Amino acid sequence: MTMRTIYWDTANNQVKTIDQRELPGKLVWVSLRTGKEVADAIQGMVIRGAPVIGAAGAFGIVLDAFQSHANTLVELTAELAGSRRILQAARPTAVNLRWALSRMNRIFSTYEGSVEGMRILLLEEAERISEEDIQTSKRMADFGRTVIEDGDVIIHHCNTGSLATVEGGTALGAIMAAWKQGKRLKVLVDETRPLLQGARLTAWELQHAGIPFEIICDGAAGYFLQKRLATKVLFGADRVAANGDLANKIGTYMLANAAKANAIPVYAVFPISSIDPACVNGEQIEIEFRGEQEVLDLVLLGKKTSPEGAHALNPAFDITPNHLITAWITDRGIIYPPFNMDSPENPGNLEGITK
Repeated sequence: MTMRTIYWDTANNQVKTIDQRELPGKLVWVSLRTGKEVADAIQGMVIRGAPVIGAAGAFGIVLDAFQSHANTLVELTAELAGSRRILQAARPTAVNLRWALSRMNRIFSTYEGSVEGMRILLLEEAERISEEDIQTSKRMADFGRTVIEDGDVIIHHCNTGSLATVEGGTALGAIMAAWKQGKRLKVLVDETRPLLQGARLTAWELQHAGIPFEIICDGAAGYFLQKRLATKVLFGADRVAANGDLANKIGTYMLANAAKANAIPVYAVFPISSIDPACVNGEQIEIEFRGEQEVLDLVLLGKKTSPEGAHALNPAFDITPNHLITAWITDRGIIYPPFNMDSPENPGNLEGITK
């Protein structure tokens, strides 16, 4: 199953997107009217997934450009610079957001023409970013399906399907492409606590695609790897350092460690836009901490799971070192260690990537 998760509503100059908090119970579309509403939607997990967050950020700039009452380019540029700061702060770990906002900044900081002309150019660029993401997902799926074999049982963490991109997906996109190719497979879906992106979102996408799956607790993954009841591990990435370390949803590091200990291949599937060449290694990646209530307010049989007055720590991401990754699957190809961007051994030819 592929579906477009975000688009520009031309009739109303608004952004329409799926409210991912409502899934799997119901499919709800919401309208966003300002860059601040986009930032709030990202922060509040209405929109989530590094690639689609980038597209959403670009549309957030467009929304503020259309909402602005500025009469001059100087005034509009100043307003959009403020919009960029607000949007950038929404998800500091996901580099795709910064990458997309930088593309928009190049337009509104250099354009010489009319205010209306700038609005048109900004919308065209945001649409271009969205369309590029769809094509990027298709290329990742084509490369990724080649590492998936008939009969594979794949442990998948978080959500990396259409809901995480404009359309198509990263790791889940590769799984779906392999399924469409006729390969028999099954997916073990990590719940992905505390917001259950696996149990809620990945399971929903797999169910609609007709792909066999079973949901497992995050802590159960090691059991299935140790007992050889899983053959591969696939997940995405929100930011990839120049040395190949990567940030992804909390729990990825433990999963990759368990897979490595049991000699199970680990594939990280992400677009080249997720690479941050200015970030030397994982130690330099900022990890977002979210509110403790996401952990404390889990409900079981109608009862709270933690005592009154308890506190929690809630890092949204962790860092998986490069030595735990078997290969990157990108829109430029499958890339094996060493993960140096200018290494001649890498068929992806990543030299010259800039943000």
